[in-house]
Amino acid sequence: MSPKKTSVNWPLPSAEPEEVGFSSERLAGICPGLQKFIDKKMVPHLVTLVARHGKVVHYEAQGYMDFDSKKPATKDTIYRLWSNTKPITGTATMLCVEDGLLNLDDPVSKYIPAFKNQVVRAEPGEGRGMMMGTATVPVARDITIRDCLRNTTGLSTARRAPLSYLNEFRDVIPKSGLLISPERPSGSIRETVEALAKLPLESQPGTQFEYQVGYPVVGTVLEIVIGKTLEEFYQERIFKPLGMKDTSFYLPRNKLDRFPTLYRPVYEAGKWKLSVAEKPETSEKVTGPRTYFEAGGGAGGVLSTAADYARFAQMLLNGGELDGVRILGRKTVELMTSSHTGDMVLIPIPGPGFGFGMGVGVYKGGGIPIMRSVGTFGWSGMAGTTCFADPKEGLVGVCFTQVFMHEVMIDNLYQEEFERLVYQALL
Repeated sequence: MSPKKTSVNWPLPSAEPEEVGFSSERLAGICPGLQKFIDKKMVPHLVTLVARHGKVVHYEAQGYMDFDSKKPATKDTIYRLWSNTKPITGTATMLCVEDGLLNLDDPVSKYIPAFKNQVVRAEPGEGRGMMMGTATVPVARDITIRDCLRNTTGLSTARRAPLSYLNEFRDVIPKSGLLISPERPSGSIRETVEALAKLPLESQPGTQFEYQVGYPVVGTVLEIVIGKTLEEFYQERIFKPLGMKDTSFYLPRNKLDRFPTLYRPVYEAGKWKLSVAEKPETSEKVTGPRTYFEAGGGAGGVLSTAADYARFAQMLLNGGELDGVRILGRKTVELMTSSHTGDMVLIPIPGPGFGFGMGVGVYKGGGIPIMRSVGTFGWSGMAGTTCFADPKEGLVGVCFTQVFMHEVMIDNLYQEEFERLVYQALL
């Protein structure tokens, strides 16, 4: 049964900051501290939420849904999550593990035969076989579910695949999703995944970090083992039990007024400015066929509010339970939110000191210290959303806006500023 939504306890019970170890005065600095990013038109708006020990101490909306109309952003604004979809997919995968439908170290080829007998593009002088004109070596082992979630599949990406593939694999490349295009692939996700499986891997599975490319694969596996779409499964097992009533892959038309304009930075006349990337009324999330459910957040991924996502994060922070509703077992969440990338030399996202778990980034410590505690987990999305959960402090932080690749703008550090303002308010 979903929890009852009331103004008193939604999205979580509220508390006076000092009751849960926060300074009211310092928390009050969050909105003024972030307003400069809106004033400088680095972001159109921000919705921020802070909870400690399951109680909300800060929850505010500031700025505009759209710069031109100056329509105020509200707390119930609905966001394109992009890669903030990954923790949801990690949770869904762990549900399937608990249900006995799959194991993290199952080979993907067990479910998608196209991944059998793959090869790896060889280093110069290394190749012992040939695929088309490319020297290859056999895979040391198959790609696993774990590889997909921790980003270590070795699958080809647009960044790493050689230009020669355009000729060698001319029938495969257009279907593989590797061609850079603002439009999502025309075929189904499964068709894209099976085309990608026909290309040589760029590294042995489990040896190198390559972001995102495994998520359409694991999403396809999930749909195969559950016999439902990701939308159906996520609604049934995650969104509805947690009362996340504004969370879905697509937007109901009666919620269009809560869907903001998506912006992107452009460089004009020697400076960066925000330009409209997508209007709500023409978004594929509103006008599309409602059949594209990409597990890593491609094409915008899941849509959600800061409130709904805070409930999801709080469930994980609680060890898989919220308001008497258990989604996952405590040890399952512990496994999910641990780093599975070991001592891998290079994890470029988010950088030194971090590892990657089953759908979440995990702070391991080391290198230059940052404020968040070791063991803090969470993730961000390409359109400006971010969330972190700190088990040591019992803390959840959510900061949402809609700017595609905001970080290319110099000093557009609103996420880092939000995190600093939250942590320095702890008593």
